[in-house]
Amino acid sequence: MQFVIPQFLDVEDKIIGPLTFKQFIYLAGGGGLAFSAFRLLPLIIGVPIALVVVVLAGMLAFYKVNGKPFVTTFQSFLSFVFQSKLYIWKKQPKKEVKKETTKAPAETMQSSIPRLSESQLSDLSWSLDILDMKQKDT
Repeated sequence: MQFVIPQFLDVEDKIIGPLTFKQFIYLAGGGGLAFSAFRLLPLIIGVPIALVVVVLAGMLAFYKVNGKPFVTTFQSFLSFVFQSKLYIWKKQPKKEVKKETTKAPAETMQSSIPRLSESQLSDLSWSLDILDMKQKDT
């Protein structure tokens, strides 16, 4: 028995003609708002408002920004505009902390031992070799 595996799960179904349900709702709501603004408001105010509503409804239904629906971008814009913003930056000087160190006798012994770098060590070994050769000669 073979099973049919659904494909294209991220594509919405076309319900009303070539439109998805969301697109239809955006266009019907925008058209209704534009019609009511055109009929109820004076002509000089109603026409620009109706035009803005129709353009916004068309963008919500069809326009994509970076492959994502315009709705997500519009929601982000509205949340940015209407949320409170508080930007505070105060540079505070660093507080110096004095460290009290009590060294144990073993630590003082280790800190008094001089550390030799590689070049100092090679110079010292060379001088010891020379001294050793001089003592053999005499």
